[in-house]
Amino acid sequence: MAIVGVRLRTQQSTNFKTNLGEREGTMSTAAMLTDMYEYTMVDAALRDGTAHRSCVFEVFTRHLPAGRRYGVVAGLGRIIEYIKDFRPSEEELAFLRDNKIVSKETIEWLENFHFSGTIRAYREGEMFFANSPVVQVEGTFAQCTLLETVILSVLNYDCAIASAASRITSAAGSRPCADMGGRRAHESAAIAASRSAVVGGFVSTANLAAAQRYGIPCIGTAAHAFTLVHDSEREAFESQVAALGVNTTLLTDTYNVEEAIRTAVEVAGTDLGGIRIDSGDLASMAQKARHQLDALGATSTKITVTNDLDEYAIAALATAPVDSYGVGTRLVTGSGHPTSSMVYKLVEREGNDGAMHPVAKKSFGKTTDGWRKRGLRAYEYGLAQGELVLAGSEQAVQSWTSDQYGDLKDLSIVAIDHGDIDESLTTREALFAARNYHYEALRELPVNALSLSDGEQAIPTEVITVE
Repeated sequence: MAIVGVRLRTQQSTNFKTNLGEREGTMSTAAMLTDMYEYTMVDAALRDGTAHRSCVFEVFTRHLPAGRRYGVVAGLGRIIEYIKDFRPSEEELAFLRDNKIVSKETIEWLENFHFSGTIRAYREGEMFFANSPVVQVEGTFAQCTLLETVILSVLNYDCAIASAASRITSAAGSRPCADMGGRRAHESAAIAASRSAVVGGFVSTANLAAAQRYGIPCIGTAAHAFTLVHDSEREAFESQVAALGVNTTLLTDTYNVEEAIRTAVEVAGTDLGGIRIDSGDLASMAQKARHQLDALGATSTKITVTNDLDEYAIAALATAPVDSYGVGTRLVTGSGHPTSSMVYKLVEREGNDGAMHPVAKKSFGKTTDGWRKRGLRAYEYGLAQGELVLAGSEQAVQSWTSDQYGDLKDLSIVAIDHGDIDESLTTREALFAARNYHYEALRELPVNALSLSDGEQAIPTEVITVE
């Protein structure tokens, strides 16, 4: 069966900018970070009157990636920033009109677009599991529909990176991890990955754009090219120390690690800040390097290792004398799971009678549960036992009580209340608060959550329909 579409008229320009979608100095707004059928659905719904029906959409995943015990929420702050400015520009409206994607009446409606609905969500740093109602969007059908792609784009990637970061930092224990994945991802994705990595426990990034935007501590000294451009390794080390001071970290595996360490201490002295090893058998090389540094009197010099690290490689280095890790490719690709498989589904809508009604898909393998949801976590002695997902009308969900599940924590916060945005969720302080929250939430899970072996999710999810 063919997929029928339209041939789009594009503006001709040779002045391409570096930002995705940017031409002639104008970058696409959030309103264009979407799929065409969302606009065509809105166009048809405006014609038949259903566009203004009250609706509830929810974002959830039907299952965690294979072998994962939990997922980590990240990206809410970025979503809010997109929604705050979600309105097509004049140029974009002209594009939609000229390509006959929507009608003149819809163009007029879009000119005054403003999301006036409500968004409830799991806070950043929170754990999620299969069927957790991570984000709930309530508003008119037209308003909610236009937000689908940008919400899913952010959550699917950011949650995947935060989840990988959490596994990596858990494996690292008290040793800090730095994001070095900028060159292994799309330039915009790299910035998002740096932010999500912080939610999952990372402490720094090599990405200057992410450091500037989010206030993340930035790290970096020199690559192998810096050593190779000099006539000798000693000259390279002397140059770096002269520029950055003795507290710098010198890269020691360009030629021979043992010789490089000896030269590094001769150049910088025993107060040398650190060395980095980027190849070879990292465990044995770190052990040998530690003994050599100590023998030379550089007992406080730190050892950082890099080179395609992931949670498994870091776990294998647990007994090695390593002080910190730099993680790149595996972090920004979700350590094998670059998406969280989240979906955005209509679960409740207003009928002709003015009342709200549940709606659900019955498709094979893709069924959904009707009614809005509320996520609760059950605890016993401070340890999470399970996640309850209540499904029912707003009144039923709000009035539900039960004593059989012990202590319960409501997992959702209100990010946008009838169009009123909680700006505090977009701040730099909120990012680091999310990391602290994640530390606490992780400690509340059963110990098997930290296992790197394949297994079921750390706690069960139970969906309960309430009347």
